[in-house]
Amino acid sequence: MFAQAGLKNWGRILLLGALWGASFMFIEFAIAGFTALWVAAIRITIAASVLCVVTYLAGTGLPDTRGPNARHIWLSALGLGVFANAVPFALLSWGQGYVTSGFAGVSMAAVPLIVLPLAHIFVPSDRLTVRKAIGFLIGFAGVALLVGKDAFVSSGTQIESVGRLACFLAAASYACSSIITRRAPPVSHRSFSAAALLMASAVSVGLALWFDGVPTEFPIGPVLATLYLGLFPTALATLLLVSVIREAGPSFLGLSNYQVPIWSVVFGVTLLGETMPPQLLPALGLILFGVAVSQKWRA
Repeated sequence: MFAQAGLKNWGRILLLGALWGASFMFIEFAIAGFTALWVAAIRITIAASVLCVVTYLAGTGLPDTRGPNARHIWLSALGLGVFANAVPFALLSWGQGYVTSGFAGVSMAAVPLIVLPLAHIFVPSDRLTVRKAIGFLIGFAGVALLVGKDAFVSSGTQIESVGRLACFLAAASYACSSIITRRAPPVSHRSFSAAALLMASAVSVGLALWFDGVPTEFPIGPVLATLYLGLFPTALATLLLVSVIREAGPSFLGLSNYQVPIWSVVFGVTLLGETMPPQLLPALGLILFGVAVSQKWRA
């Protein structure tokens, strides 16, 4: 039998891993035509628009603004929007211009390791155990094996260290967002996701306008790449991650980050004709073993 998280949530994190694994490739296309801040702003605004329409068509709408928990819900939505979308999207889009793609993958694999102590402190139902810590470390070792030592080879840029810091801060931001989401008051997952993206859109568009002004060119390739980023790794992914965090906890969601480099390699081999690295299968074995160790299994 699957772990206590349930078959549905295992399927969700598999899909999340695939969505986020493909996103790095599309970010590379998007930043060829837009600044990092505008890539983040456009993709979040697209996602917010889609989810707002979906919530109203479904009859749920956005969370109530006058109920007893309204202030807490909207502050939590702001936290999710800022820490899961506005901040990390901008940091990653900018950081990828100065670091190797391998380092970006390793930094995302650090998310579950950051989540572990945060969840232990702030989420009583998601305590840190020896089994869980060992499993997550094994999974991280699998990611490190897959990416290899080249992840830490210099990219040659003058501010590479700042780019690496940006990637790490993005990972920390994702970790914080999962704790905020878990501690939010009960509310429809769809409504909460739409509210979070709406708040993130306002923040990210404001930052893009302030620092970069209004875009003057809209090349078709970057536009299509940004459209994909908005619909799938942002709109759909936000719905999935909110559901997983609320039902299975932040630590369980962190398992999706270990899949990201695997999916990145798979997409690179199948779509871009890249050579499959020989360490793929051993790395996958380590990651799956780490996942198995970290979870409680029931008969």
